[in-house]
Amino acid sequence: MSSIRSTAGTLVYNPLLQPDLKLMLAESDDIGLQQFCEVLNPVIIAEVLQGLDPADTWRVLSSTAIDRQAEIFEIIEPSQQIELIAAVDRKHLSKLVEAMSADDRVDLLEHMDEEQLEALLPLIAQAERDEIRRMLSYPEDSAGSIMTTEYALLPENIGVSEALNRLRQQAPDSETIYYVFVVDDARHLHGVITLRELILARSNSLLADVMRRELIAVRVSDDRQEAARLIAKFDLIALPVLDEENRLVGIITHDDVLDVIQEEAAEDAYRQSAMQPLEHSYLSTPLLTIAWKRGIWLLVLSVMALGTATVMRAFGKAENDSNWLDWFLPLVLASGGNTGSQSATLVIRAMAMQPLSRQDRIRMAIRELLTGMILGLVLGLFAWLALQGLFGRDWMQAGVVAVTIALVVTMGTVTGSLLPMFFESLGMDPAIMSNPLIASLSDIVGVVIYFSVAILLR
Repeated sequence: MSSIRSTAGTLVYNPLLQPDLKLMLAESDDIGLQQFCEVLNPVIIAEVLQGLDPADTWRVLSSTAIDRQAEIFEIIEPSQQIELIAAVDRKHLSKLVEAMSADDRVDLLEHMDEEQLEALLPLIAQAERDEIRRMLSYPEDSAGSIMTTEYALLPENIGVSEALNRLRQQAPDSETIYYVFVVDDARHLHGVITLRELILARSNSLLADVMRRELIAVRVSDDRQEAARLIAKFDLIALPVLDEENRLVGIITHDDVLDVIQEEAAEDAYRQSAMQPLEHSYLSTPLLTIAWKRGIWLLVLSVMALGTATVMRAFGKAENDSNWLDWFLPLVLASGGNTGSQSATLVIRAMAMQPLSRQDRIRMAIRELLTGMILGLVLGLFAWLALQGLFGRDWMQAGVVAVTIALVVTMGTVTGSLLPMFFESLGMDPAIMSNPLIASLSDIVGVVIYFSVAILLR
């Protein structure tokens, strides 16, 4: 393969791999296709396969063993996986699904429609079929939905030497063997031991004497973000998942958690930009879908903007009497919107890092109120001095803007901190309190405060 070369022991990949691959397909170079699938990293292979039509993709994948096909297929983007599924016979697909790891297999099947799923399941071995149905029964955002059932487990009443021998037998079918989970006959979790601890332990010691009994675990129904938080907090490689009877049913590995963190971060970024999260990558999402996900929130914000216009019309007389008020309206509205967005970001981040008690929420709200008052006084004083020095306003006119900014900034911090908490209490994602929505609310209240202060102080 001319597009692969080695430099100082490190493989370097030429960006022209896909043309080389297409040339091998055109020449029916089966040996070259096999080397392509077996030499390169599966991630690189999946990237190169993007853009090929399904028939050519299957020609490439079919040049290697089914286990290697599964390893590559797991990394391919879901939208492309669905296209490939439609272009392959059920028998080959069933073998591929059986060879995939349990969690990646479930991810694939969740993207299939009901008709495809029901046609495929009867072709899969009974044991895998039962496991698939059980995994698919867990809620999408639960710990059970991202766990794998391929892990190493041992009984506690065996010696270290026997434990190592059994671990060698389980290793090929386990996603990780660094953590070995110790269970009884009913699969109740009693302890855990790392591979390092197992290797360093005396060979005549019992597993029960060297394992750790302090366990960190999640329930199968717990939110997957809780699993991510625990793995990050305790620096774990894998986290056991228990059912309601404390039986070990799976593990969540650090790479699964990394996917969760990336997905949640992407969802938060989308929502804070006032649009619904995309299920697939930008280029793989239909144009009309993107337009809908963005347009629905823009419509909501447009309605909010009409509310601002309605309030300004109600204060039309005060505005006509004091046209200079228009000069500083953007300053007033920006001050409230910006501080509200800052508060919302801080609160949402705090809630994502760890669960907050009622006392924590009250404390946070009070802190934001005090912060808003401090910021409001500082910004208000700055505006009061600037309007007199730079714009020639008298102290009363400058005071109208200064008082308004102090009130709007204080209101913005309180709104930005309380609304995400309120939405979370309703069972909604607090990130839905996007910056544009908070800015729109601040605009309406800011206009009301601005012209009310102008009427009271003139």
